[in-house]
Amino acid sequence: MLTSFSPNMLKTYKTCPRKYFYQYIEDIQVPKSALLFEKGKKIHALANYFLQGVNISRIEMALTIPERQAWELLLNNEYFKKDCLHSEYTLTCKLGEFWVGGRLDAVVHDDKDYYILDYKTGSTPKTPEYDFQTMVYLLCLDRLLENYDSLNFVYTNLKNNTNYVIKFNENLKTEYEKIIVETCQKISLDTLYNPVEECCSKCEYSKICNQG
Repeated sequence: MLTSFSPNMLKTYKTCPRKYFYQYIEDIQVPKSALLFEKGKKIHALANYFLQGVNISRIEMALTIPERQAWELLLNNEYFKKDCLHSEYTLTCKLGEFWVGGRLDAVVHDDKDYYILDYKTGSTPKTPEYDFQTMVYLLCLDRLLENYDSLNFVYTNLKNNTNYVIKFNENLKTEYEKIIVETCQKISLDTLYNPVEECCSKCEYSKICNQG
C-alpha cells in the first residue's frame, strides 16, 4: 500500500475512492486533451525561467494574446515581485506514519515573511483554506523553514486578476495535520474503494466503473 501521498491523490480519494483506485492503484491513465492545459503549462514554465534569471524575451514573443495577457498580470502581481527563495520546488514531510508532499510553483519572501505562490489560469479551489494542496504545502514548508515571522499561501488567479491569501497559524496547523493523517489512514485501510455515484457523470473512468 502506498504511504506517500500528493495533494491530488488525497483530493481524488475524497472525491471518489473508486476513482482513486483506478488512477493510483490500477494506474489506468485516461487520455486528456493537451489543449486544456497548454496555457497553464506555458505560464508556469515561463515563470520558472524568469525567477531563475533566464532571458525569456524570445519565449515571450511566441505567446498568444491570451497567454501574454496572463503573463503580464503575473509579472505585475505584488507577490510575484517579491524575492524568490524557490521556484518549481519539490518538498515533502512526514505526518504520523505517512509521507506527503508536492511541487510548489514558487516560494517568495520579504525578509522572514514567506509566501507560497500558486498560479491559476483557471479557477481557484472552492474552499482554498481546506484544499489539500494548501494544507500539504503549508505543512511541508513549515517543517522546512527554520524560523519565520509569517507563512502564507497565495492563490494568484490570472483569469480574474485576484489574489486569495491564506495566513498559516498554529490552529490551522493542528487542524491540517488531523485532516491529512485521517485521510491517509482511510486510504491505507480501504479495501473496497466504493464509488461516489453522484460523481460518475463527470468522471473520466465512468465507462469502466461498474457504477457507470
